[in-house]
Amino acid sequence: MWLLVGLLVSSMLPEVAFCMTRYYTFNIVQHNVTRLCHTKGLISVNGKFPGPTLVAREGDRVIVKVVNNVKNNITIHWHGVRQLRSGWADGPAYVTQCPIQTGQNYTYNFTITGQKGTLFWHAHISWMRATVYGPMIILPRRNESYPFRKPHKEVPIVFGEWWNADPEAVISQALQTGASPNISDAYTINGLPGPLYNCSSKDTFKLKVKPGKTYMLRLINAAMNDELFFSIANHSLIIVEADAVYVKPFVTNVVLITPGQTTNVLLKTKPYYPNATFLMAARPYFTGQGTFDNSTVAGFLEYEHPSDHSSNEKKMVFKPSLPPINSTSFVANFTKKFRSLNSPKYTSATVPKTVDKQFFFTVGLGTSPCPENTTCQGPNGTKFAASVNNVSFALPTTALLQAYFFKNSNGVYTTDFPSNPTNPFNYTGTPPNKTHVSNGTRLIVLPFNTSVEVVMQDTSILGAESHPLHLHGFNFFVVGEGSGNYNPKKDPASFNLLDPVERNTFGVPSGGWVAIRFLADNPGVWFMHCHFDVHTSWGLRMAWIVLDGLLASQKLPPPPSDLPKC
Repeated sequence: MWLLVGLLVSSMLPEVAFCMTRYYTFNIVQHNVTRLCHTKGLISVNGKFPGPTLVAREGDRVIVKVVNNVKNNITIHWHGVRQLRSGWADGPAYVTQCPIQTGQNYTYNFTITGQKGTLFWHAHISWMRATVYGPMIILPRRNESYPFRKPHKEVPIVFGEWWNADPEAVISQALQTGASPNISDAYTINGLPGPLYNCSSKDTFKLKVKPGKTYMLRLINAAMNDELFFSIANHSLIIVEADAVYVKPFVTNVVLITPGQTTNVLLKTKPYYPNATFLMAARPYFTGQGTFDNSTVAGFLEYEHPSDHSSNEKKMVFKPSLPPINSTSFVANFTKKFRSLNSPKYTSATVPKTVDKQFFFTVGLGTSPCPENTTCQGPNGTKFAASVNNVSFALPTTALLQAYFFKNSNGVYTTDFPSNPTNPFNYTGTPPNKTHVSNGTRLIVLPFNTSVEVVMQDTSILGAESHPLHLHGFNFFVVGEGSGNYNPKKDPASFNLLDPVERNTFGVPSGGWVAIRFLADNPGVWFMHCHFDVHTSWGLRMAWIVLDGLLASQKLPPPPSDLPKC
């Protein structure tokens, strides 16, 4: 069983010190789970799928002992937690730590600083994230409130993907053959595929609600490779938070949520609806040329019956209307509605008005040559690859953070990652004839407190496609986005430097670009990668080194004694 023990600091201290130390134990185990009438051995935390909900408050210290009881190596990433000066607890394998091997354990120790809302945790090695994930809820400090009336109830809604096969075998085969991996067999809501698949009606999430109440749904997209549209039939939603940052509320009937993103929405229930069930459904947004799971996951929203009303009558089922699968126009209009709450009471960060370093990154797919004397199943006999600025990032065999901290980078990484594309071309026009990417472990070094602007440009090589980019160690501000090729002379004039949304994951638009800004005030080595795991596996990833500052409080502490060894 998972443990939660809170130690309250003395009530005689000021309000800011009302913090707790929250202890958890995550046992990585394998157990049998049945979905779609298919039973398989599934790797999970504490025998739960999805895993246990981690709950803390802003300012709390969180200590999680992870014990690996399976044959696979494992790490856990606390997605969206800034990990201020605690990079050793961030979790991406071979970036901030070596993986926890079979029979070994590692204790993650970090403090939640300046954050509150919905995040999630997940495995961060190979495709273990397919089953090893769970919600992370950060409540406001004691005696602090939401910027809206406290809801009647709060409910995590976690989207995932299900393979009848072993996801590790799926990606392993794809990397060996160079082909695109087999698609999932279903999407899930809180681990359940819902009634729209064969042999799945009994595995349906049901949300029981009372009439005339407000519910907060904590939406989390833990799916491996797909952005999702989500809607509840005959009900509208009020978006109030994105990636654990409050936003200016706005009403929508459909939510787009990319893998790695979280979105809190308020659901205001109607007066009593007799004999009615409302589907809450999600299906993918996809613009690429490859195969993908175009199915729909659904759950039921049902109104609780008054005690004097019989519930035996046949219910009407209402279905929501979702945008077309390739609706880029809806996505563009939706993402531009997000604005920072811009309130000193609820927002601690401000967008950098000027920048010290500017970068232009192309992101997208490509190919790599097929090894001699082998047959590859990628485009024209090559292997699928992905890259940033045409560099397909190769993970080393030792952790980058350890190599950096102990000044032992020789043979592990270089610091010559290109700031701009080495061979410019018409990024969203006719693709170039040469599609091969380069390979390497190349990083960028940033002095402490550098203000950074990154423009990320999608490319049409092997098809234009949205790419949800996730930055570890920081939140960033989305100051601009657009379609086509970024124009450095014209587009900055339209940047929003007043109330841009603050996020940790954001989709580079299909056939377009996005501009972000962040302050490099967190020393360590920080991963940035596409949150489509297939693209990350193909190399769409890179890393930043943020140097120590001058003060002791601006330096990365030494690693813990139990840091796993490679």
